[in-house]
Amino acid sequence: MTVRIYTNQAPEQLTLMRGGNSALVKASGNPVLHVVGPWKAQIPGQDPVALAYPLEIRTRDGSLALTLRLPLEDYVAAVLAGESAGFRSDQSMAAMAVAARTYAVRFQGRHKAEGYDFCDTTHCQDLRITAVSERVRQAAEQTEGELLWFQGSPAATFYAKDCGGSIEAAAMVWPDLKAAYLGQREDPYCTRKGWTSTIRKEELRSALATRLDSLRIVERTSSGRALRLQAGGLTVTASSLRFAVGRSLGWDRLPSDLYEVSDAGDRFVFEGRGFGHGVGLCQVGAARMGEEGRSYRQILEFYYPGTKLGVAAQGFPWQSLGGERVIVMTTRPQQDQGVVAMADRLARAVEERSGLRWVGSVRLRIYPSVAAFRDATGEPGWVAGSTRAGAIRLQPQGVIEGTIRHELLHVLVESHARHGLPVWFREGAVLFLSGDRLTNKLKHVPQEAEARMAYAAALDRFSRLVGRFGEGTVIGWISSGLPPAAMQALATK
Repeated sequence: MTVRIYTNQAPEQLTLMRGGNSALVKASGNPVLHVVGPWKAQIPGQDPVALAYPLEIRTRDGSLALTLRLPLEDYVAAVLAGESAGFRSDQSMAAMAVAARTYAVRFQGRHKAEGYDFCDTTHCQDLRITAVSERVRQAAEQTEGELLWFQGSPAATFYAKDCGGSIEAAAMVWPDLKAAYLGQREDPYCTRKGWTSTIRKEELRSALATRLDSLRIVERTSSGRALRLQAGGLTVTASSLRFAVGRSLGWDRLPSDLYEVSDAGDRFVFEGRGFGHGVGLCQVGAARMGEEGRSYRQILEFYYPGTKLGVAAQGFPWQSLGGERVIVMTTRPQQDQGVVAMADRLARAVEERSGLRWVGSVRLRIYPSVAAFRDATGEPGWVAGSTRAGAIRLQPQGVIEGTIRHELLHVLVESHARHGLPVWFREGAVLFLSGDRLTNKLKHVPQEAEARMAYAAALDRFSRLVGRFGEGTVIGWISSGLPPAAMQALATK
């Protein structure tokens, strides 16, 4: 997770200290520096920052841009320090941890074109890396890895400081976002605290860069928020007005779009509720739910209805297609109907080829996309299929005879394998029996090239044993275990 820091205060110079040495870094020097290990940076007029995360410093438009590389859970803790450090309930804090983590996974790469994932402001998530306390770190650790899922993908877990008692529909803020779990509804847990803001017409004219003598709301959303306003002879959206006021006059001058506006001569008076866009989790409401004894799961269920909480991908609309030996789980039953007959045929073929017998049925799950497969299994995208606990998981490109045969053999071999049988022997048996030539990966090898090398070594060792002792004998070792004679044979050329 890469994060650009000091986004709104990009310095022209800083003092960098590392290992007892210090150096003055200036934007005019055109530096591109990569710093690892503990370091301290001091920007003139600001408190020093001392961290140990990998740091990149480079020039940008006459200033210095600082980018950190953070582990995901450290990023979550730093977001909690910025977004919800005032929560009194640990359960509310845990709910925020899940929301912040899911947001990070869903929107990672938001600033990809600029060379990093997130900024450290509320444009992404407010990050306070130097303010991380033991309490916020525990909230991240308590929910480590947990995400909210919707139909197999990380949910768009937007949240706002205060919904004013009425949650806004995401489609009213982001028309292109399709998220059934982010609909409009009332929030009984929000305290509906009101605010009043007075803005002089002269200030508003400057903010909007247009002549302005009158202002009235002409359209509202279903939550009661202003949607469009008539500003003299000009129609403006409420969000444009709020952002213009925020950038020019300060974000506290017009904190939300849930307001009434009246003309008071040389100024407009806004009376409203809430703070922020009002979509998704309301932090005021979540805080109250936690204080009333609700669990973080209940808080998330209330604010993101229809999502599923879990470490692996959740919420797919699975349908089961039953076969004689293989049960196919799919989200596209019409498209994958033919896989049942093919998988049953291959199950009979690998049983005959290996001499091993099936015990019970096999569950084969076809994920609707490479991303969904990767999220659910943790496998890299170049892996077509994987087997765990007797269940086969395939990405769409894996629905071919070679991959299914290979994974069926994995299930069959693993179901008969003696405890402690080496991984290379089990993998070599699958490769030998399938006739496959390095199309999948050996488990726990991180890179494809290394995986192929490991596969080649496993297949070579298994084939050498077959050449020495015979195929039937070596396959029998799957159940009985590897005898000392086998290892002695491999030790001699």
